[in-house]
Amino acid sequence: MNKAYEKLLNCTRIVREKIRDFKPRVALVLGTGLGGYGDRVEQAKVVDYHEIEGCPVSTVVGHAGRFVFGYIAGIPVVVMQGRIHYYEGYSMEDVVLPIRLMGLLGAEVLFITNGVGAVNRSYRPGDLMLIRDHLSLFIPSPLIGENMEELGPRFPDMTHVYREDLNTAIRQAAAQLHLRLQEGVYVQLTGPQYETPEEIRVLEKLGGDVVGMSSVCEAIAGNHMGLRVCGLSAIGNMGAGIKDEVLTHEPQEKVDEDFASLVTQSIQNIGMLLS
Repeated sequence: MNKAYEKLLNCTRIVREKIRDFKPRVALVLGTGLGGYGDRVEQAKVVDYHEIEGCPVSTVVGHAGRFVFGYIAGIPVVVMQGRIHYYEGYSMEDVVLPIRLMGLLGAEVLFITNGVGAVNRSYRPGDLMLIRDHLSLFIPSPLIGENMEELGPRFPDMTHVYREDLNTAIRQAAAQLHLRLQEGVYVQLTGPQYETPEEIRVLEKLGGDVVGMSSVCEAIAGNHMGLRVCGLSAIGNMGAGIKDEVLTHEPQEKVDEDFASLVTQSIQNIGMLLS
């Protein structure tokens, strides 16, 4: 058996023993500054990454590093409260292990969120963006190496990573809440350094709208194993050189209420697609 797949199965077994017969339908990944949303899960059962032998552990300030199982808008969910980043020194295989684990636990939808910098000059800090597509040109693929045939094909199609029915559910949620929702292309770079002004200009020319250090690899791994993927970005700042400001990593303590409302309503709408 593929050693990476064997490790994944062992991690899944450990979590399954802790949550018993609970089966999440939506896997929600919370990004930088958004982790507090996990505290809103109803009837929560928490499993810390440290409790799972072989599971990578979050090392970034502001990422709690745990799975939260419970309900959002009545939908059974698993929330990844703190993701794993490639820049932390993990292999890309380990970075996406939690995504695959959530899929093996039963999740059908992978809902990715992240905090980003804006490349698109028409965006503003505080905007929310529906991820329509992504650029993975600057990171190693999480599918490099021996393929896990049990999960998906060697050469998966990436034409429709972000499912249109899920995108529609999120658009409808924004309309129901009277929220402005941008739509665009997410670019993942490795980090941990922020981009230079010239790099932002290049990303803009390539068609990128926002830039971050996560998410794309997760979407690829999720799509590979048949999860239906969607995503939201919370814009925290403009990219380097667009405004005269120094970029810093200062996690928010309070989750933006627009973001929280949009995620909750979106999951409720997505739940209707699963019934």
